Amino acid sequence: MAIRMTRTRWVVSGAVALIVVVGVLFGLRKGNSVEYFSAKVERGEIRDAIDASGQVNAVVSVQVGSQVSGTIAKLNADFNSHVGKNQIVALIDPSLFQGALLQADADLAGAKANSAAAQANVVKAKAALTQTAADYNRMAQLARGHAVTASELELSTANNEAAKASVDAAEAALIQAQAQMAQKAAAVSVAKTNLEHTVIRSPIEGVVVARNVDVGQTVAASLQAPTIFTIAQDLTKMQLYAKLDESDVGRIKVNQAVTFKVDAFPAETFRGVVSQIRMNPTTVQNVVTYDAIIDFANPDRKVFPGMTAFVTIPVATVEDAIKIPNSALRYKPSLSPDEVHALYAQYGLQDTPSQTTSNMPSKDGASGIATVWKRHTDNTLEPVQFTAGITDHAFTEVKSMQKGKLAAGDDVITGSIAAAAASGPGTPNARR
Repeated sequence: MAIRMTRTRWVVSGAVALIVVVGVLFGLRKGNSVEYFSAKVERGEIRDAIDASGQVNAVVSVQVGSQVSGTIAKLNADFNSHVGKNQIVALIDPSLFQGALLQADADLAGAKANSAAAQANVVKAKAALTQTAADYNRMAQLARGHAVTASELELSTANNEAAKASVDAAEAALIQAQAQMAQKAAAVSVAKTNLEHTVIRSPIEGVVVARNVDVGQTVAASLQAPTIFTIAQDLTKMQLYAKLDESDVGRIKVNQAVTFKVDAFPAETFRGVVSQIRMNPTTVQNVVTYDAIIDFANPDRKVFPGMTAFVTIPVATVEDAIKIPNSALRYKPSLSPDEVHALYAQYGLQDTPSQTTSNMPSKDGASGIATVWKRHTDNTLEPVQFTAGITDHAFTEVKSMQKGKLAAGDDVITGSIAAAAASGPGTPNARR
């Protein structure tokens, strides 16, 4: 009886243990099941484009300043005023400059009088020289006949030489007086020019986009010319300075069509053409950018100078292409390397570096062989390899198939999550 009871206990214990083992195995198997997330392969157009931002500027923008210091007496233009070439836009109080011109004129008149007096002195000195020369000649003739003494001849000679020196001095004084007269004439010219500069004119025809002074304000031009107005030449033809990353510069060509938007008109798309890629780099926090100059027409003057524009520059387009979601290129299955290798061997794929590195296309439009995982109706996975083409950052073109097949409507895996982790407590172990 005791032996039979012992056997029964062993049988019950073994059955319980078997149930526990089967339950654990079943639970582990259930815990290891994976729920997949997929997306459809599509067919359609792919446009590879470069996005950038920049600032709108007038083609020609001139800063109108003052070359003289003074008080603003009058302003003939204001913001948004249309001005013509050589039109008077501002006046500086001319009273000080008029006084300076009068003083310069007076100084010139005095210099002219001094020059005339110097000219008269030259004539007088030459007349005296003529007289002393005649006296000397008579004394020399009388001295040969011993009619005069030697001392009288010597005195006549000295007078003649002194007269010659007086002529030279008078001529030098005349030259100096003439030089002073020219200097005073130059001062008059400077004073007239300064007076003319109190009248400020527009150098071009255009629209005033900035006014920096008010009537009664004093401007000082001692160090640099102060800016009074900024005038844009023609706001119907403008330019956009787009900042391009150095990695994108090589993909953009001159005369390439672009589109852009501004916040003021979010529903409207403006069009322009790349006219220049400037070689002058700008470095901010080790980021190097270059300016692409984009010309565009602005017939309605909707776009204002200084607006921020968001530019799209298309660099490649493919029509009717098989498109793979980029999220599928980033997905890696939660399988061991041996399991992945076995699936590759099953479907005739060769191991490629894309198993361990990103499949995302590079900016030049292709990254070689890429691998995605296609899900069948029975929830099994098939690795498919293809040559990647251009991307619009959402989809990537399938240029040609390497192994397997992809068609519009196929499901490709974009992520996965352990089913038990999704329904039980703890942090989910998702893979995307």
